[in-house]
Amino acid sequence: MLCCMPGVAFVPALLVSWSSAAFIISYVIAVLVGHVEPLVPYISDTGTKPPESGVFGFMINISALLAAITMYIRYLLIEKQNESSHFVRSSCNMFTLCIGWMGCTGMGIVATFQELAVPSVHDIGASVAFGSGVVYITLQSLISYKSCPRWNTYFVCRIRMAISVISCIAFILMIVFASKISMTKIDWTPAEKDYTYHFMSAICEWTVAFGFIFFFLTFIRDFQRFSLRISTEIHED
Repeated sequence: MLCCMPGVAFVPALLVSWSSAAFIISYVIAVLVGHVEPLVPYISDTGTKPPESGVFGFMINISALLAAITMYIRYLLIEKQNESSHFVRSSCNMFTLCIGWMGCTGMGIVATFQELAVPSVHDIGASVAFGSGVVYITLQSLISYKSCPRWNTYFVCRIRMAISVISCIAFILMIVFASKISMTKIDWTPAEKDYTYHFMSAICEWTVAFGFIFFFLTFIRDFQRFSLRISTEIHED
């Protein structure tokens, strides 16, 4: 079905489906083997112990690569549209791409360094991934508004901005609640100290993560109008 999509729409579609599967599969495995409680664990908690850690690390690294490719195609698409419309500076477009790639790097760090094995590095990677991701989708929302009405509808722009605002609020609340947790563990139970802070922070984390997924879902229609061509030139001496 992905191969039947016009243009390069299969790229964000693959990113969305693969990332969703990464979160869900690792969560299901972690719950079934009893490593986490079913009620809203941290995303990283579902990829800390074997066997789910291997699945989580592999699939999140692939997601980071797909996200980087999607962001680059989005950059090229805006550059092409900008040739005739001049709705955004090229430097702003490049800055947005760099912010997005920082988030992808953070995802790679999260996937490679498990939460309990190297917690400081893992936390840095998570902060970079979520923080850069929120900035990226916010900048993309603003760029989308600037490209209206020729390249985007106001309906799509409002959806993107709503996702950005919700993700930004959830990201801030996630940090606030997480800062009040006094211990690092993955097997939480409701009777424990700081469980409420953990629960609220985890909800915010899942909200931000799926906010990114739904945001990239809105790219599919834009990418349907865009195709990449590889040009090969042969020069004779």
